[in-house]
Amino acid sequence: MLSVTKHPLKKPDLSSVCRSFEKSLANNYKEFKVEVVDCPDLTAAPWKLALPGLCGEPAVADVGGVPNLIPTVNVEKQYNLDTVAELCEMSGGYVIGASAVASKLLGKNAELVNNVKTGKDGVVKSMYTKIIDDKGNDYECKEYPHNEFGLLGNLFLCRGLPGKVIHVTAKIRKGSLNFINCMNKGLAENFTDPVAVGGTFLLTNGKAKLHVMPGFSCSPLHSDDDVNNWLRFFEMSGPLTHTSVFVSKDRDWISDLSTVTVLVTTETEVITILTR
Repeated sequence: MLSVTKHPLKKPDLSSVCRSFEKSLANNYKEFKVEVVDCPDLTAAPWKLALPGLCGEPAVADVGGVPNLIPTVNVEKQYNLDTVAELCEMSGGYVIGASAVASKLLGKNAELVNNVKTGKDGVVKSMYTKIIDDKGNDYECKEYPHNEFGLLGNLFLCRGLPGKVIHVTAKIRKGSLNFINCMNKGLAENFTDPVAVGGTFLLTNGKAKLHVMPGFSCSPLHSDDDVNNWLRFFEMSGPLTHTSVFVSKDRDWISDLSTVTVLVTTETEVITILTR
């Protein structure tokens, strides 16, 4: 039985969040732009998401956790997005974000990008990526028509309404941080209280080094090196649409792995980010 732990978050002024992003991006990219805009229709190309907007009763949900996967996997840890939405008081709402697939449904472990409208009139546009050869040298991406996921999920929930979002453009990386870590660093350095961010970004061209989980490890994974040696890494070319969630500071909120930890804003909208 899942339990829910809620942690209210204050919403910083959008302009102050923009400034924190700019400070960090300046150290990591040669060209960048940060601005507040009206959210475009995300169901249209190039996004093609299930949700038209990123606003309306936003929340970030952390479901399960890495200890469900390491040092040894617990395949019994399976979750349902409709249930998570209900527990977050978001029945019929939209859910995007990363998780593992429900291995019992797919018959194999795989990465999952959730892209779902929950409820009776639900829409599922999720995609999974799995290793397709025994040596782990190739992968495939396919549609995932289920609301079930496994092990862990980092999820952004909202009503899919239009509203103001932060739009970030970044080009020509010059620093060591990736796009998400760079912006998260800016938040952590400029805000005392945690700030939660959820949304989508598009890699229009170039390449990104991304990992894909292979089949579950036969031996325990005790260290970061063990995990990195187990994972398979690939260079993937754009265009790639990503869904992402991050929180600027870790407060050790997850006390056990039967908990849905929900971070909700105490006023108007959560800080959302839309990037090209």
